[in-house]
Parts: sequence; structure tokens; C-alpha cells
Amino acid sequence: MSSPWARAAAAANTYDQAGHAVLPTVYERTTAAAISHQAVNLGQGFPDQEGPQWLLDAAASAITESHIGPPNQYAPGMGLPALREAVAEDMLRRQGVSLDPGTSIMATTGATEGIAATILAFATAGSQVLCFEPHYDSYGACAALAGAELVGVPLTAGDFRPDLDAFAAAISDRTSLVLLNTPHNPTGTVFTAAELEQIVELAHRNGARIMCDEVYEQLILDPEQQHRSILSIPGASDIAVAVSSAGKSFSVTGWKVGWVMGAPALINQVRGVKQFLSFSSGPAFQWAVAQGVRDDQGYLSALRSELAEARNQLSAALDEAGLRPNSPGAGYFLLADISELTDLDDAAFCDLLAAQVGVAAIPVSALIIADQIPRNHRLRRLVRFAFCKDRHSISEAAQRLQQRLPEALAAADTSRF
Repeated sequence: MSSPWARAAAAANTYDQAGHAVLPTVYERTTAAAISHQAVNLGQGFPDQEGPQWLLDAAASAITESHIGPPNQYAPGMGLPALREAVAEDMLRRQGVSLDPGTSIMATTGATEGIAATILAFATAGSQVLCFEPHYDSYGACAALAGAELVGVPLTAGDFRPDLDAFAAAISDRTSLVLLNTPHNPTGTVFTAAELEQIVELAHRNGARIMCDEVYEQLILDPEQQHRSILSIPGASDIAVAVSSAGKSFSVTGWKVGWVMGAPALINQVRGVKQFLSFSSGPAFQWAVAQGVRDDQGYLSALRSELAEARNQLSAALDEAGLRPNSPGAGYFLLADISELTDLDDAAFCDLLAAQVGVAAIPVSALIIADQIPRNHRLRRLVRFAFCKDRHSISEAAQRLQQRLPEALAAADTSRF
């Protein structure tokens, strides 16, 4: 495909071959299906609850009261100093990483823009970009726009850990960029320091740079898990940048406040792309997020407890319905294996789930490199459910799964004969 738009859409599994048109993302399609069928939306990863009221009030005051916060004009291209300073303080406190807020941190319009700018800055045309499967869908689109080929290494079966032997076999001098994601979406896997150290060593050996997507860094749900930023790993400082955001941490996904962190030379190169995307956005939101990063007033601890309880509730419901969920250590999502229930693929199962059962979920096949993963691969038998929802929604979904799923599957099996 010669057109950039078509390459990007195809690489993100959103290209309609028959109609030669771009489809909405799988998240938009799932939410539309949930609305159409009045289904409980456990697909798209946004919380039912709003962020903390004090954070919302801070943004509102910054917009309407001229003596509070920044003016409602362009923010600096690198982001508000208040936000960059707050992020620098937070990284030093939590990760022991010292960053210059003036040169090592750049605000972006959500993590998605930070990811796009980084991939476009570092992925060279004709090279390979390496990631673990499944992956966030924008990775493929941005690699295609850069003229690079996205190559995936599936996480190991069962526990979804990085297969470092397979990764070592896949990386080469053709690899310009490695895309990491920890805590991982959609599996909830938290990469260990030892795993990250091996990846950094392999990237160095092959002359590759690293982008680490860390947007779920604040949502570690199990006490035994520990998030390590890529920037805290020895040897990473001269080849790696980290991307994070406030949307998931503070339940304000619509604010689109993100940031990229790393050595000044690397951030300067990412800026070469980023400043010609959005340039800047949301000064009031950046200012409010800075207040939250400095002092979350106990919100993050409470949110982690709520998410852990919701995860456990949904996990039990899925297990009772015959779906086999994984045990994510972080984030918003559970993966359920549908193999014991049906021979439908994950996309067909999700269609049936929304239309006949009234529960919306995401097929994991939308989050893989479609032409590299065989039709019978285990990743095509997984469905992603979001547990960042209120307890009533999860209870309603559980009831529908128990009452409607067996009949819906029986009817689907009968219709194929």
C-alpha cells in the first residue's frame, strides 16, 4: 500500500479491504456495539467514575479564574513548567531517577501523541520495529507511517511474560526501535528489572533505541509487584525514553495529558516531530495534573484498592461462566481464554457477546500483527475485559454471562450445521 493513510490503517487492523476505507478503532467499534445492543461496556478502557473532585475543581478554576493557573492560550511547546517540575519530582521520589524538568521532560497530548512522536522520530524507513504481542494498536500505525515494519514477539503462554530467547532471536541490526509496555496492556504483566536489563543489553548490542510505554505505572494492584521505569535500568539512559500520562492514573482519560521523559538529546529529537503534531494543548489540564502529581491526596491508593476488588469480582464471574481469566498484576484489564467454551474465534465471540449476551469486550486479535499470527494461534482465542468499571456494571455483566451465554453459544453452534 503506497498511501500513508492506508498503511497506517492496515497496520492497526482498521483497514476495510473491500471498501478501501478506514474503520474506527476496535475501541470505538466496541463502544458503538455496546450502545447499539444496550450491552455492559467492558470493552473500551475508560473508567465509569470521574476523577477526584479536587482535581476537576483545579482544572475548572484554571479555566475560569484568571488569577489561578495558566492563561487559556498556548502552553509552551515543551509543556507547562509546573507539570514538568512535578513529574521530575515524582520520578526522583518513586524511581530514583533524576531528570531536568527543562530538558528531559516534554508534555504531550496524551500518551498516544508521545508514542507517535517517539516512533516517528526514531523508527527509520526500511527498518524493523520490535514489540511484544499483543500490543497497543497505535504502535503498528505509527511504525507504518515511519516506513518501518512492526515485528512481534508473543508473550509466553499462560503467564504472559516476555520470551527473552525469542526476543534475542528477533532483534538484529535491522531493528531501529524496540517498543516496550510495562505494566503491559492488555495482559497486566509487570516486567521485572532483570527482564528489562536483558532487553536494554540486547538493544545496545544491536544499535536500537527503546520506547517504554508506562501509562499504567501507578496502577500496580498486587503488593508483590513493583514497577521499574526503563529510565531506572542501568545502561538505558542513552538509548531509551519513557512515555506516561495522567489519564488512567487520575481517571481523566479525556484530558489527554501525557509526557515523554529521557536524556535531553533524545527528548530534543522527539520534539522535532512532536512540535509539528499538536504543538501544545490543554494548559488548564496540565496545570491541574501538576497539582495531582505533587499530591494525590490519597486518591491513587484508594483507586488501586478499588481496581483490585473489581478485578477479583470480574475474574470470579468470568471463571464461573467457563471463561479462563489470567491474573493481571496491574492495569485495567483481564484476558479470558474462550477455548473451553467454543471454537468461535475471538472476534466472532465478541460479536455474539455484545449482540446476544449484552456484554461488550475486545478481541485480542485486534491487538496483534494480523499477518504474522496464524489463524489457530492462542492469541486469537483471547478476549479482553475491562474491570475499571463500577461494581454494579460488573455485577450486571456477571449475571448476563451466567444467564445468557450458554444459550447464545448453543444457538451459535447449531447455526453452523
